[in-house]
Amino acid sequence: MLLGLQPAHALTPEQALRIASGDSDERIAALNAAVAAADPALGPFVQALLADEVKLAGGRAFIVRGDKITDAASGGAATLPAAGVEDVVNNNRVRREFEAALAALALFAPDRDTRDKAISALRDQADEGKLGVIEKALAAETDAELKARLSLLKAAVMISSPDKAKRLDAARLLAGSEQPATRSLLIERLAAESDGEVKAAIDLSLSKVQARLAWGERLGALFSGISLGSILLLVALGLAITYGLMGVINMAHGELMMIGAYATYVVQNVFKSWLPGAFDWYIAAAIPASFLAAALVGAVLERSVIRWLYGRPLETLLATWGISLILMQAVRTVFGAQNVGVENPSWLSGGLQVLPNLTLPYNRLAILAFAALVLVGMTLLISRTRLGLFVRGVTQNRRMASCMGVNTARIDTYAFSLGAGIAGLAGCALSQVGNVGPDLGQGYIVDSFMVVVLGGVGQLAGTVYAGLGLGILNKLLEGWSGAVLAKIMVLVFIVVFIQKRPQGIFALKGRSAEA
Repeated sequence: MLLGLQPAHALTPEQALRIASGDSDERIAALNAAVAAADPALGPFVQALLADEVKLAGGRAFIVRGDKITDAASGGAATLPAAGVEDVVNNNRVRREFEAALAALALFAPDRDTRDKAISALRDQADEGKLGVIEKALAAETDAELKARLSLLKAAVMISSPDKAKRLDAARLLAGSEQPATRSLLIERLAAESDGEVKAAIDLSLSKVQARLAWGERLGALFSGISLGSILLLVALGLAITYGLMGVINMAHGELMMIGAYATYVVQNVFKSWLPGAFDWYIAAAIPASFLAAALVGAVLERSVIRWLYGRPLETLLATWGISLILMQAVRTVFGAQNVGVENPSWLSGGLQVLPNLTLPYNRLAILAFAALVLVGMTLLISRTRLGLFVRGVTQNRRMASCMGVNTARIDTYAFSLGAGIAGLAGCALSQVGNVGPDLGQGYIVDSFMVVVLGGVGQLAGTVYAGLGLGILNKLLEGWSGAVLAKIMVLVFIVVFIQKRPQGIFALKGRSAEA
């Protein structure tokens, strides 16, 4: 069923010739007249013009596709004259008008999604020449949501009209818009408007639109903060074990994240080369691969270096800092100094549009869920399993655990490997939202230590609160003062907080706190 009034006549040869030849203003005027009439032959003709398939000869326009030649106006078979054939030349301005014309004609499509996309395409391209076809589409539209959007589109066109009454009506109508583009349009028209009454109406509408959009911006900042907090939480969870429970100041923690990210990159390339049909699910293999790769490196580090430094935090700091440099140089040697590309699976691309100015990216939502799963798994492992019991026993009282028959050296390796593996999982998650390079971990190591210290050393609950809290605080301050000042203010806040509460949000209780 056609949603527009389609005239019985087709495009005339004279109309086709005026659209295809002459100066740009004349061609655009002829095109707008044809669009307003909604000529059924106009769509295929404009598509042929955009594809450079139109020729001019003998005062007529022809569509030439390979060996097939048709008359541009009637669509019937035709013969191209032997001489005097000219190509149609379209500049960028004319091409934009052709694209807008196709979008305008799509307003009458029987498919709702096609009409929806057409309205979106016309939002930034429509001018008063398209007003006629927009009004026809508005009169024929039956879908309430699309009808409302067409009304706003009509108002956006009328706001530039030379007629004062039309501009006033448009300004009042645009006050109900929720689109960010409407705010930009009203700001532009407010600067250009000379009539006081119209200017006041535009200013009032602009205030209403900005107030409506402010909610989307606030929610966007909140989501960005939670997203950053989930990443900080993932990064800090591994450190909560190696530093919070084991007392090792692991400056190579960021490089263990980097190893997890590069493991994801390797798995991606394996799927590209050997399993291209299953590429969308490479991330399912990359998660355990990143954990195992980082955990293995962590086990080697613990058995070779860290085991000799327990109880000497400053020595662990210096040793792991040197290890971090070695790991970065090793990655540069194997993969190169440049960043490598890790692609999102198709199901992690795009986003969920909640408001016109608020889209939640699927990869960020996935990281939120992933961080929650890792947190739950780690909590259950530490509090409900035999390994977790041994880890807690060794970290709280090594001598007593050894007297009870616990192999403390093995538990140290398991615990450090677990922390390193969780860092690898953080690297896998980070590969989906940012660049993967040898310096990946350097941007997060300081923040992760701040999260652990602020939350309370050895306290998983404190790590959660501190990670999410610092992420939200950082993003809120960024919107107010900029990224650099926000970082400085967060650091000052942490310093002041630790001065007042040295043990962090959650202080250790019992014998472990007194040791």
